[in-house]
Amino acid sequence: MDLPCLPPIADTRPPKIPSPAGACDTHFHIFGPVAKFPFAEKRSYTPDDAPLENLLKLLDTLGMARGVVVQGHPYGTDNSVVLDALKREPRRLRAAAIVKPDTGRDELKKMADAGVRALRFHHMPHGVGFSPLGMQSFEKLSPIMAELALHAQFMMDANALDSAMPFFRNWKLPIVLDHMGNVDATKGANQPGVQQMCRLLGEGRIWVKVSGAYRVSTQYPDYPDARAIHEALVRANPDQVLWGTDWPHPRLEQDMPEDGHLLDLFNAWTPDEALRRKILVDNPQKLYRFD
Repeated sequence: MDLPCLPPIADTRPPKIPSPAGACDTHFHIFGPVAKFPFAEKRSYTPDDAPLENLLKLLDTLGMARGVVVQGHPYGTDNSVVLDALKREPRRLRAAAIVKPDTGRDELKKMADAGVRALRFHHMPHGVGFSPLGMQSFEKLSPIMAELALHAQFMMDANALDSAMPFFRNWKLPIVLDHMGNVDATKGANQPGVQQMCRLLGEGRIWVKVSGAYRVSTQYPDYPDARAIHEALVRANPDQVLWGTDWPHPRLEQDMPEDGHLLDLFNAWTPDEALRRKILVDNPQKLYRFD
């Protein structure tokens, strides 16, 4: 299946509240130019070009001094576009890569030296895109990752955390769940997946990105049912919560969010200035180790 995607909104507006110095968007993708960075033949969606130049313009508009490039599924395990961005912006950017399960230590060390800080894995009951890295791959790669100070970023339905726990038993490296655990916001903050995330956050055992409100809610454009989940996660352990835009918002066929508005929602849902600074500045610095 090769689904087309809506392009992102071209002219992002600045947030109503200026971002603190050193703020970081910890989740976005770079696509293209496709003539230079062609997509994998096996893919589930085909995004428009969203090159580094457009990304940097977005970060500047939002007041984000730093950012984390997450390897997009249309590229499979070819991380060329990510590594190119790290080479061109070595101080400003860090990255999460997708690799083959048999990738060796030497290759991972080169990627870590270039600015890769995480490998991306999947544990979803339904397909969202091509990825060779599931729980068995995590179990195989995690000893090398721990040695190289790489963390694991999971696209996971948090309601499936129980089935993942045996793979996390040794817990020798940070585990990051993206997009509020990909739960269904209509089920509220008391659903098992949210409660499990809050418990693990409170114990300091996971990190969670309060990104992708539009991934968990269909109530465009303000996603009010996602707010209770956001607040519960921040309350559980603000020291291990991160934020990101998920630009250019792939796999959307309607209701494209505007990134300045997404940052406004984060600011409104996190009214305490010190907490916002912790999530936007301090936590990313600790996890992604910017210079």
